[in-house]
Amino acid sequence: MTSIKEQAAISRLLSFLQDWDNAGKVARSHILDNFIENNQGKTASELEQEFSLGASLFLVRLTTWLRLTYMTGSSLEKVLKSIGIFLTSVNSNRYLIEFLEVGGALTLLETLGMETIKEEDKKESIKLLQVIANSGRKYKELICESYGVRSIAEFLAKSKSEETQEEVQVLLDSLVHGNPKYQNQVYKGLITLLPSVSPKAQQLALQTLRSAQSIIGVTHPSIVDCVLNVLRSMHLEVQYEAIELIKDLVNYDVCEALLIGLVDLLTPPIPETSELQPKTLSSDPTALQLTSPHQRAAHLPAFLQQAAAAKAIGVLARGNTSLAEEMLRLRVVHSLMAAMGNVDHSNSQRQASLTLESNAEDLHMKIDSVQVDILATNKVNVARGAWGARGPGARVQPAPDSGWPPASRTVPARPGLQQQELLLLPSGSGAAA
Repeated sequence: MTSIKEQAAISRLLSFLQDWDNAGKVARSHILDNFIENNQGKTASELEQEFSLGASLFLVRLTTWLRLTYMTGSSLEKVLKSIGIFLTSVNSNRYLIEFLEVGGALTLLETLGMETIKEEDKKESIKLLQVIANSGRKYKELICESYGVRSIAEFLAKSKSEETQEEVQVLLDSLVHGNPKYQNQVYKGLITLLPSVSPKAQQLALQTLRSAQSIIGVTHPSIVDCVLNVLRSMHLEVQYEAIELIKDLVNYDVCEALLIGLVDLLTPPIPETSELQPKTLSSDPTALQLTSPHQRAAHLPAFLQQAAAAKAIGVLARGNTSLAEEMLRLRVVHSLMAAMGNVDHSNSQRQASLTLESNAEDLHMKIDSVQVDILATNKVNVARGAWGARGPGARVQPAPDSGWPPASRTVPARPGLQQQELLLLPSGSGAAA
Protein backbone atom coordinates (compact mmCIF):
# COMPACT_ATOMS: atom_id res chain seq x y z
CA MET A 1 0.00 0.00 0.00
CA THR A 2 1.29 3.42 -0.94
CA SER A 3 1.26 6.24 1.58
CA ILE A 4 -0.99 9.25 1.29
CA LYS A 5 2.07 11.36 0.42
CA GLU A 6 3.08 9.04 -2.42
CA GLN A 7 -0.49 8.95 -3.74
CA ALA A 8 -0.55 12.75 -3.77
CA ALA A 9 2.74 12.85 -5.70
CA ILE A 10 1.47 10.36 -8.25
CA SER A 11 -1.71 12.38 -8.61
CA ARG A 12 0.31 15.54 -9.29
CA LEU A 13 2.33 13.70 -11.92
CA LEU A 14 -0.74 12.37 -13.69
CA SER A 15 -2.30 15.84 -13.60
CA PHE A 16 0.85 17.39 -15.06
CA LEU A 17 1.01 14.81 -17.86
CA GLN A 18 -2.69 15.28 -18.59
CA ASP A 19 -2.23 19.05 -18.79
CA TRP A 20 0.60 18.50 -21.30
CA ASP A 21 -1.44 16.05 -23.39
CA ASN A 22 -4.41 18.41 -23.58
CA ALA A 23 -2.45 21.61 -24.12
CA GLY A 24 -2.01 23.44 -27.40
CA LYS A 25 1.18 25.03 -28.72
CA VAL A 26 0.95 28.17 -26.59
CA ALA A 27 0.13 26.29 -23.37
CA ARG A 28 2.92 23.78 -23.99
CA SER A 29 5.35 26.65 -24.51
CA HIS A 30 4.44 27.99 -21.05
CA ILE A 31 4.85 24.53 -19.52
CA LEU A 32 8.33 24.28 -21.04
CA ASP A 33 9.28 27.73 -19.73
CA ASN A 34 8.35 26.68 -16.19
CA PHE A 35 10.13 23.34 -16.53
CA ILE A 36 13.37 24.95 -17.75
CA GLU A 37 13.28 27.60 -15.03
CA ASN A 38 12.64 25.15 -12.18
CA ASN A 39 14.80 22.19 -13.18
CA GLN A 40 17.96 23.59 -14.75
CA GLY A 41 21.04 21.83 -13.32
CA LYS A 42 19.19 19.12 -11.40
CA THR A 43 20.55 15.60 -11.11
CA ALA A 44 18.71 12.53 -12.37
CA SER A 45 17.62 11.60 -8.83
CA GLU A 46 16.26 15.11 -8.25
CA LEU A 47 14.30 14.94 -11.50
CA GLU A 48 12.85 11.59 -10.47
CA GLN A 49 11.86 13.05 -7.14
CA GLU A 50 10.25 16.00 -8.90
CA PHE A 51 8.22 13.69 -11.14
CA SER A 52 7.50 10.99 -8.54
CA LEU A 53 9.79 8.48 -10.29
CA GLY A 54 8.03 9.20 -13.59
CA ALA A 55 10.45 11.64 -15.25
CA SER A 56 10.84 9.28 -18.21
CA LEU A 57 7.13 9.71 -18.95
CA PHE A 58 7.67 13.40 -19.58
CA LEU A 59 10.90 12.81 -21.53
CA VAL A 60 9.15 10.46 -23.95
CA ARG A 61 6.48 13.10 -24.53
CA LEU A 62 9.14 15.72 -25.26
CA THR A 63 10.89 13.38 -27.69
CA THR A 64 7.64 12.52 -29.45
CA TRP A 65 6.68 16.18 -29.82
CA LEU A 66 10.16 16.93 -31.14
CA ARG A 67 9.85 14.31 -33.87
CA LEU A 68 6.37 15.54 -34.82
CA THR A 69 7.06 19.27 -34.95
CA TYR A 70 10.79 19.82 -35.69
CA MET A 71 10.09 20.51 -39.36
CA THR A 72 7.90 23.47 -38.43
CA GLY A 73 10.24 24.79 -35.74
CA SER A 74 7.43 25.26 -33.22
CA SER A 75 9.00 26.03 -29.80
CA LEU A 76 11.94 23.92 -30.97
CA GLU A 77 14.57 25.70 -28.89
CA LYS A 78 12.55 25.20 -25.70
CA VAL A 79 11.95 21.53 -26.45
CA LEU A 80 15.65 20.95 -27.07
CA LYS A 81 16.64 22.79 -23.89
CA SER A 82 14.15 20.71 -21.91
CA ILE A 83 15.55 17.48 -23.33
CA GLY A 84 19.01 18.81 -22.54
CA ILE A 85 18.07 19.08 -18.85
CA PHE A 86 17.48 15.32 -18.84
CA LEU A 87 20.56 14.40 -20.88
CA THR A 88 23.00 16.61 -18.96
CA SER A 89 21.81 15.62 -15.48
CA VAL A 90 24.19 13.58 -13.32
CA ASN A 91 23.66 9.81 -13.73
CA SER A 92 21.51 10.44 -16.81
CA ASN A 93 22.56 7.36 -18.80
CA ARG A 94 19.05 5.93 -18.66
CA TYR A 95 17.56 9.11 -20.14
CA LEU A 96 20.20 9.10 -22.87
CA ILE A 97 19.38 5.51 -23.88
CA GLU A 98 15.66 6.26 -23.90
CA PHE A 99 16.22 9.29 -26.11
CA LEU A 100 18.42 7.41 -28.58
CA GLU A 101 16.14 4.36 -28.76
CA VAL A 102 13.38 6.46 -30.33
CA GLY A 103 15.73 7.99 -32.93
CA GLY A 104 16.66 11.14 -31.05
CA ALA A 105 20.16 11.42 -32.54
CA LEU A 106 18.90 11.09 -36.11
CA THR A 107 16.27 13.77 -35.46
CA LEU A 108 18.92 16.16 -34.17
CA LEU A 109 21.05 15.58 -37.28
CA GLU A 110 18.04 16.16 -39.53
CA THR A 111 17.38 19.56 -37.94
CA LEU A 112 20.83 20.73 -39.09
CA GLY A 113 19.86 20.45 -42.74
CA MET A 114 16.45 22.11 -42.47
CA GLU A 115 16.42 25.60 -43.98
CA THR A 116 13.19 26.49 -42.14
CA ILE A 117 14.79 26.01 -38.72
CA LYS A 118 16.44 28.98 -37.02
CA GLU A 119 20.16 29.12 -36.33
CA GLU A 120 19.61 29.24 -32.56
CA ASP A 121 17.54 26.06 -32.69
CA LYS A 122 20.29 24.29 -34.64
CA LYS A 123 22.81 25.46 -32.06
CA GLU A 124 20.80 23.66 -29.37
CA SER A 125 20.83 20.52 -31.53
CA ILE A 126 24.63 20.74 -31.74
CA LYS A 127 24.87 21.05 -27.95
CA LEU A 128 22.79 17.89 -27.49
CA LEU A 129 24.95 16.06 -30.02
CA GLN A 130 27.98 17.14 -27.99
CA VAL A 131 26.42 15.58 -24.89
CA ILE A 132 25.77 12.35 -26.80
CA ALA A 133 29.30 12.23 -28.27
CA ASN A 134 30.92 12.90 -24.90
CA SER A 135 29.05 9.97 -23.35
CA GLY A 136 31.38 7.38 -24.86
CA ARG A 137 32.81 5.67 -27.92
CA LYS A 138 29.67 3.75 -28.87
CA TYR A 139 27.68 6.97 -28.95
CA LYS A 140 30.24 8.64 -31.21
CA GLU A 141 29.97 5.64 -33.53
CA LEU A 142 26.16 5.96 -33.50
CA ILE A 143 26.40 9.58 -34.68
CA CYS A 144 28.86 8.66 -37.44
CA GLU A 145 26.77 5.69 -38.55
CA SER A 146 23.82 8.05 -38.96
CA TYR A 147 25.75 10.07 -41.61
CA GLY A 148 26.44 12.56 -38.86
CA VAL A 149 29.86 13.71 -40.05
CA ARG A 150 28.50 14.87 -43.39
CA SER A 151 25.51 16.64 -41.81
CA ILE A 152 27.66 18.36 -39.21
CA ALA A 153 30.34 19.42 -41.71
CA GLU A 154 27.76 20.82 -44.14
CA PHE A 155 26.15 22.78 -41.32
CA LEU A 156 29.52 24.23 -40.30
CA ALA A 157 30.11 25.41 -43.87
CA LYS A 158 26.66 27.02 -44.17
CA SER A 159 26.24 28.50 -40.70
CA LYS A 160 26.21 32.29 -40.48
CA SER A 161 26.90 32.46 -36.75
CA GLU A 162 30.52 32.26 -35.60
CA GLU A 163 29.39 31.27 -32.11
CA THR A 164 27.44 28.34 -33.54
CA GLN A 165 30.36 27.37 -35.77
CA GLU A 166 32.63 27.20 -32.73
CA GLU A 167 30.15 24.81 -31.08
CA VAL A 168 30.30 22.65 -34.20
CA GLN A 169 34.09 22.59 -33.99
CA VAL A 170 33.86 21.30 -30.41
CA LEU A 171 31.60 18.50 -31.64
CA LEU A 172 33.90 17.52 -34.52
CA ASP A 173 36.91 17.56 -32.22
CA SER A 174 35.06 15.23 -29.85
CA LEU A 175 34.19 12.87 -32.70
CA VAL A 176 37.82 12.57 -33.82
CA HIS A 177 39.05 11.66 -30.31
CA GLY A 178 38.44 8.19 -28.93
CA ASN A 179 36.69 7.05 -32.09
CA PRO A 180 39.13 4.79 -33.96
CA LYS A 181 36.45 3.20 -36.12
CA TYR A 182 35.34 6.47 -37.71
CA GLN A 183 38.18 8.93 -37.04
CA ASN A 184 39.26 8.74 -40.69
CA GLN A 185 35.74 9.67 -41.74
CA VAL A 186 35.89 12.77 -39.54
CA TYR A 187 39.37 13.57 -40.90
CA LYS A 188 38.14 13.44 -44.50
CA GLY A 189 35.11 15.52 -43.57
CA LEU A 190 37.40 18.24 -42.21
CA ILE A 191 39.40 18.26 -45.45
CA THR A 192 36.20 18.76 -47.47
CA LEU A 193 35.57 21.92 -45.45
CA LEU A 194 38.76 23.63 -46.63
CA PRO A 195 37.30 24.90 -49.96
CA SER A 196 34.36 26.41 -48.03
CA VAL A 197 33.35 30.00 -48.80
CA SER A 198 33.07 30.64 -45.05
CA PRO A 199 36.38 31.96 -43.63
CA LYS A 200 35.36 30.94 -40.12
CA ALA A 201 34.60 27.40 -41.28
CA GLN A 202 38.01 27.23 -42.97
CA GLN A 203 39.77 28.52 -39.85
CA LEU A 204 38.03 26.05 -37.52
CA ALA A 205 38.52 23.13 -39.91
CA LEU A 206 42.26 23.88 -40.13
CA GLN A 207 42.54 24.06 -36.34
CA THR A 208 40.74 20.73 -35.89
CA LEU A 209 42.76 19.11 -38.68
CA ARG A 210 45.96 19.73 -36.72
CA SER A 211 44.53 17.75 -33.83
CA ALA A 212 43.11 15.05 -36.11
CA GLN A 213 46.38 14.68 -38.03
CA SER A 214 48.34 13.91 -34.89
CA ILE A 215 45.80 11.25 -33.92
CA ILE A 216 45.55 9.52 -37.30
CA GLY A 217 49.26 9.67 -38.10
CA VAL A 218 48.89 9.32 -41.89
CA THR A 219 47.91 11.89 -44.49
CA HIS A 220 45.21 11.89 -47.12
CA PRO A 221 46.49 12.54 -50.68
CA SER A 222 44.13 15.47 -51.22
CA ILE A 223 45.25 17.46 -48.20
CA VAL A 224 48.22 19.12 -49.96
CA ASP A 225 46.20 20.79 -52.72
CA CYS A 226 43.41 21.72 -50.31
CA VAL A 227 45.74 23.40 -47.82
CA LEU A 228 47.70 25.25 -50.52
CA ASN A 229 44.45 26.54 -52.05
CA VAL A 230 43.44 27.95 -48.66
CA LEU A 231 46.43 30.32 -48.95
CA ARG A 232 44.34 32.25 -51.51
CA SER A 233 42.19 33.55 -48.66
CA MET A 234 42.37 37.26 -47.93
CA HIS A 235 41.67 36.54 -44.25
CA LEU A 236 44.91 36.55 -42.28
CA GLU A 237 43.54 34.27 -39.56
CA VAL A 238 42.83 31.62 -42.20
CA GLN A 239 46.30 31.97 -43.71
CA TYR A 240 47.84 31.71 -40.25
CA GLU A 241 46.04 28.43 -39.49
CA ALA A 242 46.99 27.07 -42.91
CA ILE A 243 50.68 27.83 -42.31
CA GLU A 244 50.48 26.23 -38.85
CA LEU A 245 49.04 23.08 -40.43
CA ILE A 246 51.76 23.14 -43.11
CA LYS A 247 54.37 23.24 -40.34
CA ASP A 248 52.86 20.01 -39.00
CA LEU A 249 52.44 18.34 -42.38
CA VAL A 250 56.12 18.65 -43.34
CA ASN A 251 56.74 15.95 -40.75
CA TYR A 252 54.73 13.46 -42.81
CA ASP A 253 55.11 11.78 -46.18
CA VAL A 254 53.62 14.79 -48.02
CA CYS A 255 56.60 17.01 -47.16
CA GLU A 256 58.13 16.97 -50.64
CA ALA A 257 54.81 17.62 -52.35
CA LEU A 258 54.17 20.54 -49.99
CA LEU A 259 57.56 22.13 -50.63
CA ILE A 260 57.21 21.75 -54.40
CA GLY A 261 53.74 23.24 -54.23
CA LEU A 262 54.86 26.22 -52.15
CA VAL A 263 57.76 27.01 -54.49
CA ASP A 264 55.47 26.73 -57.54
CA LEU A 265 53.04 29.22 -55.99
CA LEU A 266 55.77 31.87 -56.00
CA THR A 267 55.56 32.07 -59.80
CA PRO A 268 51.86 32.12 -60.75
CA PRO A 269 51.18 31.87 -64.49
CA ILE A 270 49.81 35.42 -64.56
CA PRO A 271 50.89 37.99 -65.56
CA GLU A 272 53.42 36.83 -68.12
CA THR A 273 56.48 38.66 -66.81
CA SER A 274 58.64 37.42 -69.67
CA GLU A 275 56.66 39.60 -72.09
CA LEU A 276 57.34 42.75 -70.07
CA GLN A 277 61.08 43.07 -70.48
CA PRO A 278 61.11 45.21 -73.64
CA LYS A 279 58.64 47.65 -72.07
CA THR A 280 60.47 47.83 -68.76
CA LEU A 281 63.79 48.64 -70.37
CA SER A 282 62.22 51.31 -72.60
CA SER A 283 61.54 54.91 -71.69
CA ASP A 284 57.78 54.37 -71.63
CA PRO A 285 56.55 55.90 -68.33
CA THR A 286 53.71 53.38 -68.18
CA ALA A 287 56.02 50.40 -68.48
CA LEU A 288 55.40 49.23 -64.91
CA GLN A 289 51.63 49.12 -65.36
CA LEU A 290 51.61 45.34 -65.77
CA THR A 291 47.85 44.93 -65.77
CA SER A 292 44.73 47.06 -65.61
CA PRO A 293 42.95 47.54 -62.25
CA HIS A 294 40.29 45.06 -63.38
CA GLN A 295 42.91 42.47 -64.26
CA ARG A 296 44.72 43.01 -60.96
CA ALA A 297 41.46 42.34 -59.12
CA ALA A 298 41.00 39.15 -61.10
CA HIS A 299 44.56 38.06 -60.28
CA LEU A 300 44.31 39.02 -56.58
CA PRO A 301 43.68 35.45 -55.26
CA ALA A 302 46.82 34.21 -57.03
CA PHE A 303 48.83 37.13 -55.67
CA LEU A 304 47.51 36.54 -52.13
CA GLN A 305 48.53 32.91 -52.51
CA GLN A 306 51.96 33.97 -53.75
CA ALA A 307 52.55 36.22 -50.73
CA ALA A 308 51.31 33.58 -48.29
CA ALA A 309 53.55 30.95 -49.91
CA ALA A 310 56.57 33.25 -49.54
CA LYS A 311 55.71 33.75 -45.88
CA ALA A 312 55.24 30.01 -45.30
CA ILE A 313 58.58 29.25 -46.94
CA GLY A 314 60.28 31.75 -44.65
CA VAL A 315 58.67 30.19 -41.58
CA LEU A 316 59.75 26.70 -42.62
CA ALA A 317 63.26 27.72 -43.62
CA ARG A 318 63.95 29.61 -40.40
CA GLY A 319 62.77 26.68 -38.33
CA ASN A 320 64.45 23.77 -40.08
CA THR A 321 67.81 23.72 -41.85
CA SER A 322 67.08 20.55 -43.79
CA LEU A 323 63.88 22.03 -45.19
CA ALA A 324 65.78 25.16 -46.22
CA GLU A 325 68.35 23.07 -48.07
CA GLU A 326 65.63 21.04 -49.78
CA MET A 327 63.93 24.22 -51.00
CA LEU A 328 67.26 25.52 -52.30
CA ARG A 329 67.42 22.39 -54.40
CA LEU A 330 63.99 23.35 -55.77
CA ARG A 331 65.36 26.75 -56.92
CA VAL A 332 63.42 28.67 -54.31
CA VAL A 333 65.77 31.68 -54.54
CA HIS A 334 64.92 32.11 -58.21
CA SER A 335 61.20 31.95 -57.41
CA LEU A 336 61.47 34.36 -54.49
CA MET A 337 63.30 36.87 -56.64
CA ALA A 338 60.57 36.53 -59.26
CA ALA A 339 57.97 37.23 -56.55
CA MET A 340 59.90 40.36 -55.58
CA GLY A 341 59.40 41.56 -59.13
CA ASN A 342 55.59 41.47 -58.81
CA VAL A 343 54.90 45.20 -58.65
CA ASP A 344 51.17 44.53 -58.82
CA HIS A 345 51.19 43.17 -55.28
CA SER A 346 53.44 44.83 -52.74
CA ASN A 347 52.85 42.18 -50.08
CA SER A 348 54.29 39.52 -52.39
CA GLN A 349 57.39 41.68 -52.76
CA ARG A 350 57.59 42.26 -49.01
CA GLN A 351 57.11 38.63 -47.98
CA ALA A 352 59.60 37.43 -50.61
CA SER A 353 62.20 39.97 -49.46
CA LEU A 354 61.63 39.03 -45.82
CA THR A 355 62.19 35.40 -46.65
CA LEU A 356 65.36 36.17 -48.59
CA GLU A 357 66.69 38.42 -45.87
CA SER A 358 65.06 38.83 -42.48
CA ASN A 359 66.30 42.41 -42.15
CA ALA A 360 65.09 43.57 -45.55
CA GLU A 361 61.57 44.67 -44.68
CA ASP A 362 61.80 47.71 -46.96
CA LEU A 363 64.00 46.15 -49.65
CA HIS A 364 61.14 45.96 -52.15
CA MET A 365 60.62 49.74 -51.76
CA LYS A 366 64.15 50.53 -52.95
CA ILE A 367 64.25 48.72 -56.28
CA ASP A 368 63.84 50.63 -59.54
CA SER A 369 62.03 49.65 -62.74
CA VAL A 370 65.02 47.94 -64.32
CA GLN A 371 65.64 45.90 -61.18
CA VAL A 372 61.97 44.90 -61.11
CA ASP A 373 62.23 43.44 -64.57
CA ILE A 374 65.51 41.69 -63.81
CA LEU A 375 63.93 40.09 -60.74
CA ALA A 376 60.79 39.03 -62.58
CA THR A 377 62.73 37.39 -65.40
CA ASN A 378 65.71 36.08 -63.44
CA LYS A 379 67.13 32.64 -64.09
CA VAL A 380 69.03 32.34 -60.81
CA ASN A 381 69.52 28.76 -59.71
CA VAL A 382 70.97 28.43 -56.22
CA ALA A 383 71.04 24.78 -55.28
CA ARG A 384 73.44 23.98 -52.50
CA GLY A 385 74.31 20.57 -53.85
CA ALA A 386 75.23 22.04 -57.25
CA TRP A 387 77.81 24.54 -55.89
CA GLY A 388 79.97 22.15 -53.88
CA ALA A 389 82.88 23.20 -51.69
CA ARG A 390 84.64 26.43 -52.52
CA GLY A 391 87.69 28.26 -51.39
CA PRO A 392 89.07 31.75 -52.03
CA GLY A 393 89.30 32.50 -55.73
CA ALA A 394 87.34 29.40 -56.75
CA ARG A 395 85.43 29.43 -60.01
CA VAL A 396 81.65 29.43 -59.56
CA GLN A 397 80.01 26.60 -61.49
CA PRO A 398 76.50 27.24 -62.85
CA ALA A 399 73.75 24.74 -62.21
CA PRO A 400 72.64 22.59 -65.16
CA ASP A 401 70.54 24.42 -67.77
CA SER A 402 71.14 27.74 -66.05
CA GLY A 403 72.39 30.74 -67.97
CA TRP A 404 73.65 32.50 -64.84
CA PRO A 405 76.37 33.16 -63.88
CA PRO A 406 78.44 32.86 -67.09
CA ALA A 407 80.82 29.94 -66.98
CA SER A 408 83.80 32.12 -67.95
CA ARG A 409 83.37 34.49 -65.03
CA THR A 410 85.70 34.03 -62.05
CA VAL A 411 84.25 35.22 -58.78
CA PRO A 412 86.38 35.68 -55.66
CA ALA A 413 84.14 33.49 -53.52
CA ARG A 414 84.13 33.79 -49.76
CA PRO A 415 84.45 30.77 -47.55
CA GLY A 416 81.21 29.16 -46.56
CA LEU A 417 77.80 29.28 -48.19
CA GLN A 418 76.82 31.70 -50.91
CA GLN A 419 74.84 34.72 -49.71
CA GLN A 420 71.60 33.53 -51.30
CA GLU A 421 71.91 30.24 -49.47
CA LEU A 422 72.63 31.91 -46.15
CA LEU A 423 69.50 34.00 -46.50
CA LEU A 424 67.33 30.89 -46.32
CA LEU A 425 69.24 28.92 -43.69
CA PRO A 426 68.14 29.49 -40.07
CA SER A 427 70.37 31.76 -38.05
CA GLY A 428 72.67 29.95 -35.71
CA SER A 429 72.44 26.75 -37.70
CA GLY A 430 76.20 26.62 -38.13
CA ALA A 431 75.84 25.26 -41.68
CA ALA A 432 78.88 25.50 -43.88
CA ALA A 433 79.56 24.55 -47.44
